[in-house]
Amino acid sequence: MNFLVTGGAGFIGSAVCRHLCANPAYRVTNLDKLTYAGNLASLRPIENAHNYRFEQADICDEKAVLDILRRDDIDIVMNLAAESHVDRSIDGPGTFIETNIVGTYRMLNTTLEYWRGLPEDRKTRFRFHHVSTDEVFGDLPFDGGMFIEETPYAPSSPYSASKAASDHLVRAWHETYGLPVVLSNCSNNYGPYHFPEKLIPLVILNALDEKPLPVYGAGANVRDWLFVEDHARALELVATTGRPGESYNVGGNSERTNLSVVETICDLLDLRRPRAGGGSYRDLISFVTDRPGHDRRYAIDASKISRDLGWTPRENFDSGLARTVDWFLDNKWWWGPIRDQRYNGERLGQVLGENRKGAA
Repeated sequence: MNFLVTGGAGFIGSAVCRHLCANPAYRVTNLDKLTYAGNLASLRPIENAHNYRFEQADICDEKAVLDILRRDDIDIVMNLAAESHVDRSIDGPGTFIETNIVGTYRMLNTTLEYWRGLPEDRKTRFRFHHVSTDEVFGDLPFDGGMFIEETPYAPSSPYSASKAASDHLVRAWHETYGLPVVLSNCSNNYGPYHFPEKLIPLVILNALDEKPLPVYGAGANVRDWLFVEDHARALELVATTGRPGESYNVGGNSERTNLSVVETICDLLDLRRPRAGGGSYRDLISFVTDRPGHDRRYAIDASKISRDLGWTPRENFDSGLARTVDWFLDNKWWWGPIRDQRYNGERLGQVLGENRKGAA
């Protein structure tokens, strides 16, 4: 089976590529534009694998994508190429519209042309898997409720609005043109190779540098956390066994407040890398002005994918976070150049004129 993974040099995409390449029956083509968050170092474990190849290209380049689909005889497209950081979408929404909406439209157009040219038996087996986020569903109250596949869309940020639009386009190409699509919406991912603009790696690396650990507002916002390798297993199942036209929510059943996440990281680092001057890393926590439109709570009901496809997460939050902290402690070769050359922890997505520091 031949896979095309778009955005395969990103955080989740690279985890998917590493996971798929462990199966010798699969061949994986990784298509990535290599924007600021794309990092081929994340593919180092498989860069010489017999069943993996990398192609630098833009999903908006329809000719390049069509050439790759035909050359590599693709059976499954897994569309993970996306701009994904909410704070960056506040500062510059245009890039999110171009990649997440226009890029998905162009991928659908190109894939439809390719699919129409396949023999009938391969047409039936073909899938276009669009990978999305729980943020398209908007906000949940602190006192209950979970997102299900039928939850109405109510995006709050330019990022989530762009992903909501792309989801609608994918469904429209299925309903209008018959393209066999599957969709998945996931909760917050974390784990190895996570670009350090996001909460968990940012806190780990700021703590190691003895920098403040800024937390938005009171740190009461709640997220459901999903270990990235569990997510990669789920995405393989959705892509290979999901029913055309269906969507599947993928969550880790691990709700935590942002403050609790930061404090747990501090406690793990206290044990693994004690501060030179003594004291706890918790002393570095600093509460800062909240970001605009900050959703209160996300929570995923993943019972459908468990019931229909047999997926459940293997990591709970405590075990997954411990693995993540250990990985960052052991792999400065990966994150050191990023902190030095691409992103050193400055805050994004804040109104102009206020102090900018990375925050949770």
